[in-house]
Amino acid sequence: MTMEMMVEKKHFSKELKLLLFFLESKFEDKDLSKEKERFKDIDWEHFLQLTLHHRVYPILYKRIKKLNGEFVPAKVLGTLQKYYQKNIFQMLMLTGESESISRIFSEQRIRTLFLKGSILGAHLYGDLSLRTSSDIDILIPIEDLERAESTLLNLGYVKDDYILTVLNDWKWRHHHITFMHPQKNIKLEIHWRLNPGPSWNQSFEDLWERKKESSIADFPLYVLGEEDLFLFLVSHGARHGWSRLRWLVDIDRLVIRDLDWSCIKKLLKKYQLTQVGGQALLLSSELLNSYSPPELKEISNSKKSKKMAEGALFYIKQLVNLHVEPLPEEIANYHKSHLFLLMSFKQKVLFILSFLFPYPEDALALPLPKALHFLYFPLRPFLWAIRRKRKQAMLQEDVT
Repeated sequence: MTMEMMVEKKHFSKELKLLLFFLESKFEDKDLSKEKERFKDIDWEHFLQLTLHHRVYPILYKRIKKLNGEFVPAKVLGTLQKYYQKNIFQMLMLTGESESISRIFSEQRIRTLFLKGSILGAHLYGDLSLRTSSDIDILIPIEDLERAESTLLNLGYVKDDYILTVLNDWKWRHHHITFMHPQKNIKLEIHWRLNPGPSWNQSFEDLWERKKESSIADFPLYVLGEEDLFLFLVSHGARHGWSRLRWLVDIDRLVIRDLDWSCIKKLLKKYQLTQVGGQALLLSSELLNSYSPPELKEISNSKKSKKMAEGALFYIKQLVNLHVEPLPEEIANYHKSHLFLLMSFKQKVLFILSFLFPYPEDALALPLPKALHFLYFPLRPFLWAIRRKRKQAMLQEDVT
């Protein structure tokens, strides 16, 4: 651990330290009679708030229940039980819908890989009730996107993500479209790539070839192979600043499986995720006492991985919710900087060059016939300057 991480951890609240204690990889092996100091002067309302924010209440409920009323107030256990039971219903509903979607897509000859969600809960935890999820995430080949959308609309889903695009930039700037079912109150995301640009993404064919079948349902539900799942989980968690401890618990559960670490090391390098993988392993090891594979020790101990791990503590020690916009200016600026830090040199170059590619806002500012959209390339600097000037003028008006 770096000195900066040690200092940051010292500034964690007692409630956050207790939460991390409960989430530790080998919590069941601990003698709690020697840990009584941890439970003194705890603000249990804040502890619950942290538990709900980090989406780890199913595991907390199971572990606190085994204490038989010791250390933790009954009211806290009762609240956790309420959320745990609600989560069981949610996971069963999402699993049933996932099976239904898989059947229908199969009939349409649309290959599907399920990401995260209730299926991941069953796959990693052996119990779908131990992981929370609010939606269904499916990866499909991009060429099947139009048919998948049509199928979902016929099933009563409503397209929620109407992506503005110019010159087909949606294909690489974005990575999923969101649908909502108003009657079932189910959110479903269709992905055509695992990560948004700028990023190197594994091809669907490679992922499909290495897929695994989940045993959670009668009809086949396919998930990513273990090594591909590791890459996806570390890139997803990093992109969200590890602002939910649930994602680190996923890593903790995954690293104890029989993974091919030499294969993972090659994949991390190939897809420009080496230091992101190191960040995940370092955070999981230091915060949850997770297994740290010796094959990747050089990566997790690298200077950049340590710096990235230090940066993630900003999100973990606070109740940062990146899904609620607009973000406070301080958090928004920090997140932009952290995302840039996560990038490899090649990704940073690609990211900077992407600003030269026209944005949908350019087409809104100066509508042109589709045949003339190529003119947005030379016009982009001028359109950007005009929009910036207008924004500054509006800010000055608000001040006055």
